[in-house]
Amino acid sequence: MSPPRILLAGDVLGRLNQLCKRVSSVNKSAGPFDALLCVGQFFPDNSDRLEEFMNYIDGRSTFPLPIYFIGDYGAGAPKVLSVAAKDSANLGFKMDGLKVCDNLFWLKGSGKFTLHGLSVAYLSGKQSASGQPYGTYSQDDVDALRALAEESGIWPSGILNGVPTTDIPLGIPDLSDTDSTISELVAEIKPRYHIAGSRGVFYSREPYANIDAVHVTRFIGLAPVGNSDKQKFIHALSPTPAATMVATEISMKPTNTTSSPYASLGKSSHNDGKRSSEDISDSQYWRYDVSKKRQKHGDGDRLCFKFISSGSCPRGEQCHFRHDMEAREQSLRGVCFDFMNKGKCERGPDCNFKHSLQEESLNGSVRRPKGNTDRSKECWFCLSSPNVESHLIASIGEHCYCALAKGPLVPEHVLILPVEHLPNSISSPQECEVDIVRFQNSLRSYFKDQAKEVVFFEWIFVRGTHANLQAIPIPSSRAASLHEVFNLAADRMGFKFEILKPDTSSEGRNTLRKQFNRNCSLFYVELPGGTILSHAVEENEKFPAQFGREVLAGLLNMADRADWRNCKLSKDEEIKMVENFKSSFEKYDPNQ
Repeated sequence: MSPPRILLAGDVLGRLNQLCKRVSSVNKSAGPFDALLCVGQFFPDNSDRLEEFMNYIDGRSTFPLPIYFIGDYGAGAPKVLSVAAKDSANLGFKMDGLKVCDNLFWLKGSGKFTLHGLSVAYLSGKQSASGQPYGTYSQDDVDALRALAEESGIWPSGILNGVPTTDIPLGIPDLSDTDSTISELVAEIKPRYHIAGSRGVFYSREPYANIDAVHVTRFIGLAPVGNSDKQKFIHALSPTPAATMVATEISMKPTNTTSSPYASLGKSSHNDGKRSSEDISDSQYWRYDVSKKRQKHGDGDRLCFKFISSGSCPRGEQCHFRHDMEAREQSLRGVCFDFMNKGKCERGPDCNFKHSLQEESLNGSVRRPKGNTDRSKECWFCLSSPNVESHLIASIGEHCYCALAKGPLVPEHVLILPVEHLPNSISSPQECEVDIVRFQNSLRSYFKDQAKEVVFFEWIFVRGTHANLQAIPIPSSRAASLHEVFNLAADRMGFKFEILKPDTSSEGRNTLRKQFNRNCSLFYVELPGGTILSHAVEENEKFPAQFGREVLAGLLNMADRADWRNCKLSKDEEIKMVENFKSSFEKYDPNQ
């Protein structure tokens, strides 16, 4: 497979016509290119260019290829970005860009994602402690990028250190006011390429060696689009993804390689910039927003989510969606809104709601099915159900079984499930709990022998159907960051975890069982070492069902795999995955 081909652009300043014309020309003559990354200010300096800018946002003009931008400030930014942030498709933990319109993606705050095999890290805006929603980044965003531990759009102080004066182009301004935070961050995460804008000039620095790393870093500063000095504002790259390179390729140093411009930065300066979890504020990069409402678009045949979920709609008769009391009753009985609205639900087994309408009596009124028998027939996880995907099952005990996850985050993403149709593992019978703990201990031993730790978590929905305790292995080197990373996500969601530090895992789960309120939803995670973080979710609190998976996807630099639908495998691939796991797990399996 050939390396990806990426275009880079400096400050766009709202000059989208000029940008797209140039990109189309380059794409035609030297392409095709896979994407365009824009650094520096993306929005116009003033309202004079807003009409041109909005032509693209509103779809009257189109972008020639996917464009990702970080400079979320300038005229029109609050209006355009607030609409994008409220779009239901942009809710949740998204580090690979919030879609603004076709082929335009906003890289908000800080994060890291994979783009055509390349690992792209970003820091958006200018440093500020004001907490403004657009155009600034905070220490929290810097800490978040450090937590991901693996490019920013701003010139770092010291970048010219070690460069001969004769090699510095005319026009580069005084860099004494540049951001030392960026210098420290770049010195710490050591990118192969560092792309920046906002200084008004083009500058491609000689590659420099990194301290404690074998690869070199190349810094490229890009001029603004359409600048009067005709300086370069478009640059093309076709780097080979590091994951596909051999050690000798990664460690190659060009003859013009200089020493690191950040050699004078001591490790203490890095540590001084980090803060403990107690100091973290609500502006963390975990992009959840408990105030966001799910939106639906369509004609009068579509159901109104507001009415179905709450029983009323402030738009009243002016609402373009259907206010259906029967659908409202079905919703109260746990039927999935997407299933009622579209006839299907793409979340599949990850959905916490039912995917069939309730039975009707002879007079047509809705009634609830009786007992677990009917529910188990439609359940994805009941062994007696025709819907169960038995080829994913790895081990069956008397009261619990384990299976590999559909659309796994990692290849050995395991689920521990009760054989009976039980809504959660915390309130399950004691004999079931014994089986759960046996599986947990076996998985801990199995992954420990691979230099990994395992994280267990469960989302218990008050109207949930079949319990599934998820187990995801992570490298042992990442385990120390788990507590802080989950706290970062919780702070952004607006809550604090309750913390249990039991002597043993079984003791911790027993404490949870005693404290559990069946009338509330609950999320909990069992960390390596025994600490349990839990959060009781209130009735009107919006909580993402995939919270645990999304946090771990961020920690493992797998943001593109946060949604299980992005990770689907063919049945043959799933069978092979399970066979490999069963073979490796056999001597640890408590049921062998």
